[in-house]
Amino acid sequence: MSYVMRFVTTGAIALALAFAAAPAQAAGSESKKDDKPGVAGYNSGVKLMKKGKYADAQKRFEAALAENERFAEAHNNLAFSLRKQGVEYYDEALEHYNRAIELNPKLAEAYMYRGVLHSLMGDEGKALADHATLAELNRKLADALQVAIASGEEPEGLEGLAKTW
Repeated sequence: MSYVMRFVTTGAIALALAFAAAPAQAAGSESKKDDKPGVAGYNSGVKLMKKGKYADAQKRFEAALAENERFAEAHNNLAFSLRKQGVEYYDEALEHYNRAIELNPKLAEAYMYRGVLHSLMGDEGKALADHATLAELNRKLADALQVAIASGEEPEGLEGLAKTW
């Protein structure tokens, strides 16, 4: 067999193996995501939160965290749902934002809304510290946090929410 023929045959085999392996990898990664404990409760909580049903969303996020305490996005969205229910929930919301960041220090949404919470609680220094971190992670959210800090008010919309899985 000539050198060229061997090269073409070897390349064709390698290419065929790569294509055969690709669907298995994609399917495996999807099933791992779907198999993550707490995802179903988390996703239903996100839907409720987007409808403004914060007390109901809170219950779903708490259920998701009962299945998987290390679910950073669930901590973040639980904190958001708590914060939106009023000042009496601020301390508990802060605990969940802190836990979300502890679990995933690159979760920009948690810095965004923890910064908003610090601002609402009158701690501009901590809000600005979150802004500085957020500026490194997500410029768009950092800009939204800056506006919230300057105004001292809740930002409009749901810009900083963690997404569904």
